[in-house]
Amino acid sequence: MPFSKIEVRRSRPPHEVQALIEALYQAQREALHVPEDDGQIRYVEHWPEHFAVPPGKTENYTYVEILLFPGRSQGAKRRLYEAIARRFGALGIAPADIFIVLQEPPLENWGIRGGVPASEVDLGFAVKV
Repeated sequence: MPFSKIEVRRSRPPHEVQALIEALYQAQREALHVPEDDGQIRYVEHWPEHFAVPPGKTENYTYVEILLFPGRSQGAKRRLYEAIARRFGALGIAPADIFIVLQEPPLENWGIRGGVPASEVDLGFAVKV
């Protein structure tokens, strides 16, 4: 049940936005075994003057932040990074322009299914991948 955000500093047509969202979703399915139809991904466009680009990066600089339940192995995370870079690369974003951050708050810090801590809920899927 990752919550993901793609942040960019240049405008893209709707079909490109949807392609990036789908690429991130498919990378999560591939590497993390995210359940089907569990893609909660936001795409945020910033005005260039509101989003500084690190030195050596281009206008395609893309920041990806993923908030997810803890439990994935280092190997699964590595596969996720590689899958995102490969899929975004196919859409014209160079790997050097992709920055990915994973956030893994403990299950007791997630209020789900009407405000119940996720640590007290049978999630119905494996988090240990």
